[in-house]
Amino acid sequence: MHRRNWVAAALTAVATLATPNLWAQSKEIRIAHVYSRTGPLEAYGKQTQTGLMMGLDYATGGTMMVNGRKIVLIEKDDQGKPDLGKSLLATAYSDDKADVAIGPSSSGVALAMLPVAEEYKKVLLVEPAVADSITGDKWNKYIFRTGRNSSQDAISNAVALDKPGTVIATLGQDYAFGRDGVKAFKESIHKAKIVHEEYLPANTTDFTAGAQRIIDKLKDQPGRKVIWVIWAGAGNPFKIADLDLKRYGIEIATGGNILPAMASYKQFPGMEGATYYYFGIPKNPVNEAMVAQHYKQFKTPPDFFTAGGFSAAMAIVTALKKTGGDASAGKLIPAMEGMSFDTPKGRMTFRKEDHQAMQSMYHFKIKVDPAFAWGVPELVHEIKPEEMDVPIRNKR
Repeated sequence: MHRRNWVAAALTAVATLATPNLWAQSKEIRIAHVYSRTGPLEAYGKQTQTGLMMGLDYATGGTMMVNGRKIVLIEKDDQGKPDLGKSLLATAYSDDKADVAIGPSSSGVALAMLPVAEEYKKVLLVEPAVADSITGDKWNKYIFRTGRNSSQDAISNAVALDKPGTVIATLGQDYAFGRDGVKAFKESIHKAKIVHEEYLPANTTDFTAGAQRIIDKLKDQPGRKVIWVIWAGAGNPFKIADLDLKRYGIEIATGGNILPAMASYKQFPGMEGATYYYFGIPKNPVNEAMVAQHYKQFKTPPDFFTAGGFSAAMAIVTALKKTGGDASAGKLIPAMEGMSFDTPKGRMTFRKEDHQAMQSMYHFKIKVDPAFAWGVPELVHEIKPEEMDVPIRNKR
């Protein structure tokens, strides 16, 4: 994979935005990427875009073509706003003649977009929005997801925490991501005891009041006491550690996150959880290629959502190769149902029943290494798809 190929592809995307209807449609595969280029999840969206571009380049051998058809990427910034994401997807399918779409970053935006894919009868590959309902009760047959869902997050985190004598309070955002995540986590806990759920607005910066309610619920409990945090975007819920949790014998646990957010993990050596991705964990050729290219291009390792964008690209190109470059839903859906494909995390497989990608998760323990600005998640155990009983929540 060469930098000039990536730059050429990026220039193609920009040119497409300016002249969306000048291309010969029959020779193109038009992919719309609707994501948070700005807004509260901007960091996530930009990583996804970087991974998507790298993945398309890698999967096509640097040609950005499948079966002689050129891949054209159309970028749309949903700003994290559901109504905007919905209208942008409709515009992409109708005016921009997108054959397929990828995104978005936010679960709330994704839920608004799902009916649009059904209306236009075109595939939407969800990456990285997490809420269970996306491939659950709000799902339709045009929806596939490479991103992990709340149940996969929750089940893998329960592996680390679901032990007799453990008492847990949850701290999550008061919207689809947080509530679906806690619901799935509760369903995965069988030995430990959950005594409190705390939900705070997604834009919270002062966690004192919520943390105090959690402490009041936990401080007099016997056994191991844990606050399980599920948070995305702005705000630093780990500041609750400033309230002297150790005085009450209270620990913090959480899943993985982007590297800047994991800087706060350094104050919790030994903290356990489960993550979707960390660049140093998977050992496979695709991850090695992505890590090497990212270091070459940015002088930094790829992050959490970079792997997701790369995985989405691998899924789409694998499917298009199966269909001979035909991007219609009538060809893509049967090709993708049950399809396995390589990603930086190893093999993923789209479950036929709900089109959720079955994938490994990683049980980790945080190690403090002076060479890194973040707490390093050391692998305890790779939780493989067959080890997770991920519920099928749709009504198909």
